[in-house]
Amino acid sequence: MQKDLIAWPDSIYAVDSGYARPGLAAVHLIVEDGRVAVVDTAHNRSMPRFLAALAELGLGPEAVDYVFLTHVHLDHAGGTGAYMARLPNAKLVVHPDGARHMIDPGRLYASTLAVYGWIKTFYLYGKLVPVPANRVIEAGDGQVFSLAGRPLQCLYTPGHAKHHLCLWDERARACFTGDTFGIAYRELNIGGEPFLIPATTPTHFDPEVLKNSIRRLLALRPEAMYLTHFSRVDGVERLGEQLLRRIDDFAALAEAAPGTGKARKQAIHEALNRYLLTEAPAVNRERLKPILKMDMELNAQGLAMWIERRSSARVGA
Repeated sequence: MQKDLIAWPDSIYAVDSGYARPGLAAVHLIVEDGRVAVVDTAHNRSMPRFLAALAELGLGPEAVDYVFLTHVHLDHAGGTGAYMARLPNAKLVVHPDGARHMIDPGRLYASTLAVYGWIKTFYLYGKLVPVPANRVIEAGDGQVFSLAGRPLQCLYTPGHAKHHLCLWDERARACFTGDTFGIAYRELNIGGEPFLIPATTPTHFDPEVLKNSIRRLLALRPEAMYLTHFSRVDGVERLGEQLLRRIDDFAALAEAAPGTGKARKQAIHEALNRYLLTEAPAVNRERLKPILKMDMELNAQGLAMWIERRSSARVGA
């Protein structure tokens, strides 16, 4: 099996997309009776790896029935238009608030430019390809799709993004969680134990809403979660408790940060780094800062924006 393809139980596969570094962003495949559902697409440059994975499984692009997006942040959805252009039978399934950004990605690209700048945005994502509107399904909460008789249910799970969906695979007793169930940094594993942190990136992070979404997933009593960053985690109940605690801790750090504007964001960034250095497994702390550099900057931005929104709401009340 090619090194970029990981086989999991229940005919579930992860393709390492090659986004930014190995083991950061997975494209998941669910296979049932020769038909395929894809969950998240990473960036355009993941396409050769994805097609090679299909070929290794004895399948071609015509076998894909659905491309599910958990949300339209570009590390999850940047390759979607390119994928759809190569998958003649596929329908794109996305939350209604994300659908318009896939049909016309101009505004989405502009918001990414505002965060990353032109050079980094183009390096990470290239040019976004629009998806024809007649190939897009706007999925509602609880809507079920059949993959060769295998039910896959969309669940509305805001908190990280207002348009976030998770996918419940009842047969596998597993959720495909996008960013709702956090990020597992595989470089920091000890004995297979994942190091899980919340994803609080801009612009919609809300801690209480996110915790409610996590509790909704835990109530299903899943045997595993499939995270875009990065793939399968077990011990779901224990990890869920850890994640809920860290969301509270992140929120408390943001609330305690002094200053306003850029000064507050910088204070949050520094507090997050200190916190995670104490939380990380001791043997891996030296590896932590370069791994977290980009994500902690984005997480600090998201937390600062949450504080500002909350302050504005109180003033307007």
